[in-house]
Amino acid sequence: MEAVEIAGSLPTDSSARTARSVALASLIGTTVEWYDFFLYGTITGLVFDKLFFPTGNAFVSTMLAYTVYAVGFATRPLGGVIFGHFGDRHGRKPLLVLTLSIMGVSTFLIGLLPTYATIGVWAPVCLLLLRLLQGIGLGGEWGGAVLMAFEYAPRRRRGLYASYPQIGLAVGLCLSSGVVALLTSSMSAEAFMQWGWRAAFMASIVLVGVGMFIRLRVVETPAFTKVRDSHTVARVPVKEVFGDYRKNVLLGWGARYIDGVIFNTYAVFALTYLIGVLHYSKAAVLSAITLAAFVLIFTIPLASRLSDQVGRRRVFGWGALVCGLSAWPVFAIFHYSQSLGAVVGAIVIVLGVLYAFVYGPEAALFCELFDTRVRYSGISVVYQISGIVSSSITPLVATTLLHYGNQQPWWIAIYITCVGALSATCTSLMRRTY
Repeated sequence: MEAVEIAGSLPTDSSARTARSVALASLIGTTVEWYDFFLYGTITGLVFDKLFFPTGNAFVSTMLAYTVYAVGFATRPLGGVIFGHFGDRHGRKPLLVLTLSIMGVSTFLIGLLPTYATIGVWAPVCLLLLRLLQGIGLGGEWGGAVLMAFEYAPRRRRGLYASYPQIGLAVGLCLSSGVVALLTSSMSAEAFMQWGWRAAFMASIVLVGVGMFIRLRVVETPAFTKVRDSHTVARVPVKEVFGDYRKNVLLGWGARYIDGVIFNTYAVFALTYLIGVLHYSKAAVLSAITLAAFVLIFTIPLASRLSDQVGRRRVFGWGALVCGLSAWPVFAIFHYSQSLGAVVGAIVIVLGVLYAFVYGPEAALFCELFDTRVRYSGISVVYQISGIVSSSITPLVATTLLHYGNQQPWWIAIYITCVGALSATCTSLMRRTY
């Protein structure tokens, strides 16, 4: 129980205002990171398949573009392990400045890349390398930002405070999809394909500057300071994670599955499906996702506060089940309604409301699976390695299931329902927390 006291208590000179300031700093930093990361996913089905993978076959080009999208998730575990190791040994703060720099520079450079028509095969190769850097940066970012908020939080409000970096996902998605929606609706398709998409990537450098200014003012967490001062810092944190917390890691992987599937189905794959297959306008679909992300900004803290009151496992487990089952009515609306209003409403409900009950409590739920001395590595291993299956391949899986289902979405609905059941089961089996 000593670990609980360390993780949840604050120094005597700390205040609720300090905790809120740290949580806000984590929110702003993750907003920048997620804007950079999601911008690629938003642009993939609109630009990259045509400018960087011109195979002459729309299905093949889309699959290639989504493969590079998946690579960003595949390198996130590497970033999580590297930054988790140093974060558990030397502190949370220094790593957050470095991860922000990596993400910002790689995103800015994507906006400068020549296309396949200019430099041939080197265009997708360079895009792949920059996507690798994005993944490494975000792999270390999430764990550090969550821990800064969680380890400063009052014991009874950990779920709420740890959700601030989670809100950064919603704000980042809102900004990325909103910027692309604004550009596609305010300029011709030719202008957007030539330079509009580049402006969206290059504009991120402004957000990086703001985030860097705020992060440099943040101090180290009291929880890690106590571990460091007591000389109990883990020598090889990731080794302890897989040795002493193996069950928690496995259950965390299973629980995390529904998060990645829901988000990447409705925020990434939906662009290709609704625009390319059902022929809704780009601006309309992007606006729907932007609206869902805006709603998510408010529903994440509500769901997280509820987890403080009734229990994280309960909120997350039921949220996973409901998200899994919701695939049937949502895809029925997509497939049959032929109503833009109904499609927008479905996206907002599933991505803006239901998803919050999974993504909101998730940060604190995973933090409580590990002791302070290995927590950075532990939550990074759970979140990032699971993301390879849950997040990175979801657009590929959904595209394949749609293709072999003769453009019928029901195999996708079955897949999402099974994932929801798996995640709920893993959550129910979680017992000991720290």
